[in-house]
Amino acid sequence: MSVARILSLIPAPLHRRLYRLAYWARSTWWRTLKPTIHGCRIVALDERGRVLLIRQSYGSSQWVTPGGSVGRREDPVDTACRELTEETGCTLSNARKVAQLLERPMGAYNVVHVVVGRGSGTLRPDGREVDEAAWFSPDDLPADASRHIADGLAGWIAAYNSES
Repeated sequence: MSVARILSLIPAPLHRRLYRLAYWARSTWWRTLKPTIHGCRIVALDERGRVLLIRQSYGSSQWVTPGGSVGRREDPVDTACRELTEETGCTLSNARKVAQLLERPMGAYNVVHVVVGRGSGTLRPDGREVDEAAWFSPDDLPADASRHIADGLAGWIAAYNSES
């Protein structure tokens, strides 16, 4: 049985509380040990060129792109496809890594692989990790969108379109 299947057996309200606890534990670990971790940021574009943003059930309440941790020896594009489906029910096609960033959350080193692709399918936030999800025009992001997303979005989309 897969980890995702096992986790789906936990009632959603308890699952959200566990995400908050895990977020606190991870934040404490980052501040203490300052590790290097790898994650992916997913820029999913629909057929109208809108970008998919989510609100997570833990951490900041800002709108962010979906994403997740890249496993050892896992390709960031594969991670992006898996995470998008798990978090939103959508699929990602024609995906490519367009950037790699180094961020310093809470003193840790976070290597962020930015993956852009075409998102499709019925949008269904998982109700566990993701409370809300919606498509937005890149030129009209919500006022409470993360500055990391707002600052980088145009460049990531341009890099993706220039390679198409």
